[in-house]
Amino acid sequence: MKQAKVLTEKELKKVIDYIDAFDKHAHRNKVIVLLTHYCGMRVSEVASLLVSDVVNDEGEVNDVIHLTANQTKGSDSRRVFVSKKAKTALKQYLQSDLSVIQRVYLFNTQNSKRFNTNALTQLVKRLYERVGIVGASSHSGRRTFITKLATSGVSVRVIAEAVGHSSIATTQRYIDVNDELIGNAVELV
Repeated sequence: MKQAKVLTEKELKKVIDYIDAFDKHAHRNKVIVLLTHYCGMRVSEVASLLVSDVVNDEGEVNDVIHLTANQTKGSDSRRVFVSKKAKTALKQYLQSDLSVIQRVYLFNTQNSKRFNTNALTQLVKRLYERVGIVGASSHSGRRTFITKLATSGVSVRVIAEAVGHSSIATTQRYIDVNDELIGNAVELV
């Protein structure tokens, strides 16, 4: 089975620019895509996010999202560390629609219902297709996140913990071995 495409910075910017310009649910859809890219979240995890997972009692975005075993793949809970970029996007989303804070789920459909994983998977795939990115899927953000960390020299063990993999072998399969990664490696000699 072919793996989801790893996006370049330019391709991600193209998707975000498209969402900002043409999408009537721009704030919501931008954050959905960015959580996969900036936090390495699975689309199923994004779909299951509760407002209370993301926002604390003071109304501020948490530094760490604690996902229950019901919200993750497998049977283990996990922590998602929220990057500064992700936190900024979440704050903008919350400020764009003040009613979000009153809901149970962070992301609702236009019919005010909770997104299921399949609907969110299709939404993300459609956004990539609309800007002409071939081979991208709802898993592209997660693969891009993992590959960026590997390219930056982050230990596979740390990456595995960050994305909730119990085995580093699983994490290694996500890493796109590219020219930048190889170039960085040979410079270590």
